[in-house]
Amino acid sequence: MTQRKATQIIRGQHAVDGAGVHLRRVVGLRNVHDFDPFLMLDGFDSLDPNDYIKGFPWHPHRGIETVTYLIKGEIIHADSLGNRGTIRDLECQWMTAGSGIIHQEMPQPSERMLGCQLWVNLPAKDKMTLPAYGDITQEDVEIVEEENALVRIISGSYKGRSGAFQGEYIKVKYLDVELAPNATWSYSETPNKETLFIYLLDGTLAPDENLSAFENKACAVLFTFDNPESTENDRITVKSGGEGARFILLAGKPLREPVSWGGPIVMNTREELNLAFEELDNGTFIKHK
Repeated sequence: MTQRKATQIIRGQHAVDGAGVHLRRVVGLRNVHDFDPFLMLDGFDSLDPNDYIKGFPWHPHRGIETVTYLIKGEIIHADSLGNRGTIRDLECQWMTAGSGIIHQEMPQPSERMLGCQLWVNLPAKDKMTLPAYGDITQEDVEIVEEENALVRIISGSYKGRSGAFQGEYIKVKYLDVELAPNATWSYSETPNKETLFIYLLDGTLAPDENLSAFENKACAVLFTFDNPESTENDRITVKSGGEGARFILLAGKPLREPVSWGGPIVMNTREELNLAFEELDNGTFIKHK
């Protein structure tokens, strides 16, 4: 079995979004084609509530799925469908915006706010699908205990066990991996033709071939392979540093479709994007209630 190579290491940039939330934007418009079908990944890690307490007041989405996962913290959310709830430690909210939804996410003061939000693109044929929520609690998540690792399966499957969520439109593999200090971990369950990357939430990790160059938390590592004709599942191997590592592994099949992106709305053409904003202005944006 050959090895996938760590071809991009993206440390991201500090950004302020919503009503004044400080975060680290790692994946976004500048590298959207490399990470297809993933559009955006924002990481947040703060001990100061002033960094995030203003939250994300009511705002629209269309054409995407948003996935919010917390290691530590608390976020209260609500939407135009009447859904309300709270995301707590080791919980996840998987929202399919589809044809259009308006929601808010309001972080609460916590000892530490640690987690990330992922945007997953929807195929053109499903952009206007019915909006939906998938709330994933701690009890829903399957856990695989290994010699030097603890793997939580948020979506997809791992070692023959199914995760808490199975995507209807994009089959996303979403694993939360805790590695003991100075531990090596290998993974080979994703077909080579799928996009595969990890996001380092905490600790240090070496993703290179000789496992000697360690990266600090809050970076993404994209793994690719040499032979485009390969039908195998090439392996990735990573090693944690002296304090251990916590990362998420994400994989999904690329859509290879045009992307027309305007703030919280992602469509395939400029015409579709313009129509969405026109509908926001004239009050016809919400198609399902």
